[in-house]
Amino acid sequence: MDKAHDVLIRNLSEHTALEPEDLAEIRGLTFTLRDFEPNEDFIRQGDEPEHSALVVSGMVARYHLLGTGGRQYLSFHLTGDLPDSQALFIDQMDHGLSALGPATVAFIPHRELFRAFRRRPTFAHSVWRETLRDAAIFREAITNNSARPMQARMAHLFCELFYRARTSQLVRGNRFRVPISLAQLGETLGMAIATVNRTLADLRRSGAMDLRDGELIVLKWRELQRLGDFNPVYLHLKRQSPPQA
Repeated sequence: MDKAHDVLIRNLSEHTALEPEDLAEIRGLTFTLRDFEPNEDFIRQGDEPEHSALVVSGMVARYHLLGTGGRQYLSFHLTGDLPDSQALFIDQMDHGLSALGPATVAFIPHRELFRAFRRRPTFAHSVWRETLRDAAIFREAITNNSARPMQARMAHLFCELFYRARTSQLVRGNRFRVPISLAQLGETLGMAIATVNRTLADLRRSGAMDLRDGELIVLKWRELQRLGDFNPVYLHLKRQSPPQA
């Protein structure tokens, strides 16, 4: 497994030109590593955070807990992501974070980050850019769930995950691990289980993709992109090249 420092540097370098002094500052941060089981929470709604989380391996989800006990999944985060960087600037968490499959998360004390930000403003800007990218993903998710038909809605989510996974070097050939259950897909896209099954079957029949045993397989990228009305500009990944057809 890569060291947490290397994972963070690789991620931030995708959108920010870090100087050698920034890299040295990041390598001086203290990380506490923890392993989590599938569906295990590591940040709960209402927590008062003192650390920021970095996904070192696996996949995690951000969600709102409803009064009924149900969940609305808001976004998914891959290796290298800082899924709660907003917590640096709020007193109480208004959402939770949980592992989807087995995941390793590094926790960085806020006090260390703030000291590093004062010394290296470029590093601070790179983390702030992470929060702006999160906001862009939230805006796209609102549009996706409210304005796109069911098939486009699901195809768009798969496109986004696949595109981001390539940046994190998680794609092997045309596939990568997506440990999302059908119920969680429904709670993400605002679909009943029957609709999830029907929509997934439609996408499989298109020949553009498959989802089997927790693995997303992209067979025809351009077709999946067309079906999902997917334009990756909102992800703000400067160094990203398009997937192969």
